[in-house]
Amino acid sequence: MIKLAEIEAARDRIAGAAVRTPLVRLHEGPGQIYLKLENLQPINSFKIRGATNAIMAAPRDAWAAGLVTASAGNMAQGVAWAARELGVPATIVVPEHAPQAKLAAIRRLGGQVRKVPYDDWWNIIVTSHVDGVDGLFVHPVQDPGVMAGNGTIGLEILEDLPDPDTVVIPYGGGGLTAGIASAVRALRPQTKIITAEPATAAALAAALPAGQPVDVEYTPLVRRWLRQPPRARQHVAAGLAARG
Repeated sequence: MIKLAEIEAARDRIAGAAVRTPLVRLHEGPGQIYLKLENLQPINSFKIRGATNAIMAAPRDAWAAGLVTASAGNMAQGVAWAARELGVPATIVVPEHAPQAKLAAIRRLGGQVRKVPYDDWWNIIVTSHVDGVDGLFVHPVQDPGVMAGNGTIGLEILEDLPDPDTVVIPYGGGGLTAGIASAVRALRPQTKIITAEPATAAALAAALPAGQPVDVEYTPLVRRWLRQPPRARQHVAAGLAARG
């Protein structure tokens, strides 16, 4: 759990970088559902919150030589954005399969992209270290400063909707959940917290009943789509085509 005081301090640090995004009601389906529009952030992702807070909470001499992270996309853009604002270099280590659209976005922000094999990239995630690169390493998930920055979303949700029954949080590495859940638990402990993760890589759903991390089968979305009946694939394809 991240202390509420740390999340509140994070809100002050990220002011001027992260946007206070709106909470809007979805007028469909039963009940009252509200969406927190983090896609309106400058990098189109909540990651700017955690990246900015972790960096600004560190002493200046820690990041004076530059910033470093290992990310295939959104955290990379958050770190590159902060580096540009601070006038320091950003080295972004990505796995070889990283999407070109993400790489282009990193470069537009001034980040220096370094591609490595996936196993080497994952080792950097584990060790929080990149050989031969100076600067502050910002871990995309497990940095407490990142989690505290993410927790500012929870503060904003409760300010706009003080009495929610449930808060549903997308789950990837767990940093977003840890931050938001810490804020909500501190301010409204009776609110239920639910995590949502893709069925094709449901590591948390498997770990909770086991009481520890376990290996799960990962199914790429394209492969799962190809397993669907032809009529279902045609329906999905038609929907995507209609969206342009």
